[in-house]
Amino acid sequence: MLYTLLFRAAADTLLAFGHDPRHLGGTVGVTAILHTWGQNLSQHIHLHCLVTGGALAGDGSRWTASRSSFLFPVRALAIVFRAKYLEGLRRACNAGQLTFVGGTADLADCGAFTAMLGRLRTVEWVVYAKRPFAGPEQVLEYLGRYTHRVALSNNRLLSLEDHVVRFAWKDYADHDRRKVMALAVDEFLRRFLLHVLPRGFMRIRHFGLLANRRRAAMVARCRQLLAAAPPPPAPDAVDVIETIRRRCSVCHVGHWVVVEILPRALAPRAPVPPDSS
Repeated sequence: MLYTLLFRAAADTLLAFGHDPRHLGGTVGVTAILHTWGQNLSQHIHLHCLVTGGALAGDGSRWTASRSSFLFPVRALAIVFRAKYLEGLRRACNAGQLTFVGGTADLADCGAFTAMLGRLRTVEWVVYAKRPFAGPEQVLEYLGRYTHRVALSNNRLLSLEDHVVRFAWKDYADHDRRKVMALAVDEFLRRFLLHVLPRGFMRIRHFGLLANRRRAAMVARCRQLLAAAPPPPAPDAVDVIETIRRRCSVCHVGHWVVVEILPRALAPRAPVPPDSS
């Protein structure tokens, strides 16, 4: 529920600012990726959003490009996002969609929950925005960091000795210094499992121009208005998978070459017991 609400509040905020005639007056496209972890495997739940640098008018007649200096004012985005998320929390609680256990058990009381929402309204929420990527290759590289791995890449794991796991991490609060964290195995597993999503949960979602149900038609119209070249034909999925599978895991440039395929070895037959007659 909380993850889904995060998607809804973020997407609704971006789409609302896009439709506002003071900004773009049209529909933007948004791709949002759920990211739940920090460098030390703590919970740091947030969305990374890729947003089109312009919007399509409601009647499809024109494309409005964003300003060169910024897309939307981030402080205003933060205020609207906070309001939408907290309102979603209130509705979810009233509908009985939230469960309070352990450290949150006290919030099962309506008064306590309402008081918590009030405190959260006084906290300054942060929306961070950065400049556009240099091109599609950089977009794909960026997305690949978050979409097909969970919490910790293998190259950050350093050792497992005496039931203690050690891994490298970057402390952003300490000028991005590289450090080593040591955790007992059970605590390491607890932190790691915090980031395993519910079965079937979609961690990448598309909104506005890029919503699945109308993406093809909307993107085609945007290309037409922007006089953009037609996209190259999509490669065969089997070829793409085979290319990725054969890419060298060390240099990420070269590819493995199949020299010989060894037949599966036959399982050894059980020894015949000696004749005891």
